[in-house]
Amino acid sequence: MKAVQYRRTGDSSVLELVDKPVPEVSKGEVRVRIVVSGVNPTDWKSRAGSGSSDEFDTPKVPNQDGAGFVDAIGDDVEHVRVGDPVWVWDAAWQRDDGTAQEYVVLPEYQVVPLPDEALLDVGASVGIPALTAHRALTASETLPDRLTPASLHGRTILVTGGAGAVGHAAIQLAVWAGATVITTVSSDDKAALARAAGAHHIINYRTEDVAARVRDIAAGGVDVIVDVNPYANLEADLAVIAPSGTLSLYATDSSEPLAVPFRESMVKNIRFQFILTYTTTSTQKQNAVDAVSDAIADGALAVGEEAGLPLHRFALAETAQAHDAVENNTVGKVLIDVTQKENR
Repeated sequence: MKAVQYRRTGDSSVLELVDKPVPEVSKGEVRVRIVVSGVNPTDWKSRAGSGSSDEFDTPKVPNQDGAGFVDAIGDDVEHVRVGDPVWVWDAAWQRDDGTAQEYVVLPEYQVVPLPDEALLDVGASVGIPALTAHRALTASETLPDRLTPASLHGRTILVTGGAGAVGHAAIQLAVWAGATVITTVSSDDKAALARAAGAHHIINYRTEDVAARVRDIAAGGVDVIVDVNPYANLEADLAVIAPSGTLSLYATDSSEPLAVPFRESMVKNIRFQFILTYTTTSTQKQNAVDAVSDAIADGALAVGEEAGLPLHRFALAETAQAHDAVENNTVGKVLIDVTQKENR
């Protein structure tokens, strides 16, 4: 089979297209023929490493997310059958084999049925972004642990950076769960994407006073803030968060300590929830997987420009370019077409 791998960390030039044997399945495992592999910032950052070049005894195949068809199952596998369309999550987390290859073998619990093969692009897009978004939206002690339709009815959510992949998923999941959603963006083009995703109120943070606009919309404050850049947004966040609200922080490009205004946070009994989807508890992860699956089935996690998340497609041999596109902050979702749907 064809696979993309790297033997040392570094820039995208370390990625190479190779031939390797198709892996066998063992008890409790599923082999998936990957049709589409999704690329996230965590994929190029893992490949790049910490700056020094680290050599590996075993080559690593990048990319956590993907979708395709069940190709083989091991003993005791009960929830999927050969030929089923599926999506996978955390494929390369603490493993050598991600989804930038034609076949990947994973434990059954990391292989999730899709209701229709037409949703393969959705399946390849939801792993890291939607699972992160679900945890961000449910981190509050006053909100449900698992989202369902209407479970956030009467709640107001602020999503900063609504045109990003996690921001897009957070908007869609919150709307699906019945919340009123406010989001911030940096341009009219991104505002159009956030609107297509379903956001009810859109604020251009470059031209508008975010705190003033949010207070106009939600006089009592917002229940949860899903924040992509707390270093830039913290002052406004604290101004608009409701008492006992939660700030869910999932990303930063800074290595500097985050200075938290103590008194302002204490007076409102604010919760700061830092999120890394890989290390959430097994219960939190399963709640997220189940809710995301339900949202997919309800058509609530659509992708494509008409749904607010433009798709940028690359061939497997162009995985380096796909990684570069994500590193260069391409707006939308970067996907790699690994194999063809019809080759079942």
